[in-house]
Amino acid sequence: MAIIKPFRALRPQPQLAKQVASRPYDVLSSAEAKIEAQGNPSSFLHITKSEIDLPDSVDIHAQEVYEQAKSNLDAFMKREVLFRESKECYYIYQLIMNGRKQTGLVCISSIDDYENDIIRKHEFTRPEKELDRINHIRISGAQTGNVFLAYRSHDSIDQVIEKWKETKSPVYDFTADDEIQHTIWIVNDSDTCDQITKIFETQIPYTYIADGHHRAASAAKVRKSLGKEAGPGADYFLTTLFPSAQLQIMDYNRVVKDLNGMTATAFVEALKQNFDIQLKGAEAVKPAALHEFGMYLEGNWYTLKAKPATYTDDPIGILDVTVLQNHVLDALLDIKDPRTDTRVEFVGGIRGLAELEKKVNSGDFAAAFSLYPVTIDQLFDISDSGQVMPPKSTWFEPKLRDGLLTHLIAD
Repeated sequence: MAIIKPFRALRPQPQLAKQVASRPYDVLSSAEAKIEAQGNPSSFLHITKSEIDLPDSVDIHAQEVYEQAKSNLDAFMKREVLFRESKECYYIYQLIMNGRKQTGLVCISSIDDYENDIIRKHEFTRPEKELDRINHIRISGAQTGNVFLAYRSHDSIDQVIEKWKETKSPVYDFTADDEIQHTIWIVNDSDTCDQITKIFETQIPYTYIADGHHRAASAAKVRKSLGKEAGPGADYFLTTLFPSAQLQIMDYNRVVKDLNGMTATAFVEALKQNFDIQLKGAEAVKPAALHEFGMYLEGNWYTLKAKPATYTDDPIGILDVTVLQNHVLDALLDIKDPRTDTRVEFVGGIRGLAELEKKVNSGDFAAAFSLYPVTIDQLFDISDSGQVMPPKSTWFEPKLRDGLLTHLIAD
């Protein structure tokens, strides 16, 4: 069963919450972060992307970058931009995007659960990305990045959370520049906290990483590296848990730089072996069902419907990212490993189909493919089976903001 705990969050003064809150460190380049934080000394990007306060010549993984993060974090606390909660609490985090609402529980989750597969995974991690977060956590002493966990919806948890929202006032409530509303309530009643903890440890067998595999893996490796020097806080990592019924996974689309020596006509003909193809012209194709794809090529959209022989019933084989990889990217374009091959790039569904057209029309890419999104049940099935999804299979929106709730690992 899942072990979670309330914690003493490091968080901003209410009047500074909007200025502090920043987009996740891994969705911004250093240049983008510098622009976004410009003129805002309270932006949490000074901590999560601290290279923005150093010369451009400094390598973003240099020791001084992590030391700058620590220095900036200390300065935020000294200026009382951030302060430490006086007691252990849970936090309710509600996001509203385009009228759709989702509400999560911010807590710290057990690293033992992560290592014992109570917290289930569906992605491989990359050592260089892990090392970056390991260094950031160790030197700053803080877990600044939230791991987005999902669990199968449970009425008893929903009831506790909704009752608290209805009867208490939020501590933070603002709409960010991207029009996403962020609202946070503090659950500071000991009996309610105990009730939440008990529901998870008696009724929720597993939680699932939706977004944040590298942050979770890094937290576990920091604890191991600290050994006896690790404080009690290092046994847990910062998470927000969302019920599956409220989650929406968006499409994660692909663009390719060339057609592996084929003309557009030859490429379409080659696709016909495994797909039924229909020319749609200027009408953008957003797939409406599993095993349906859109393709943008030389100014035209096509609908591709995968033939039954292209997929299987197992949790990985049925995924559209698997079908596209096996029967298009690999078989026709010779893109064997999408993790390392620079001829393919990935475009999150939040950017829309117009972004696919833009990339192809620029001349930098030859074709784009729109995919039907993975479902939350498919994610659960793959995680439960112990298998690993192909890279860049899921895109979750809206994303949690960094800086609103931080976990210090020293105690």
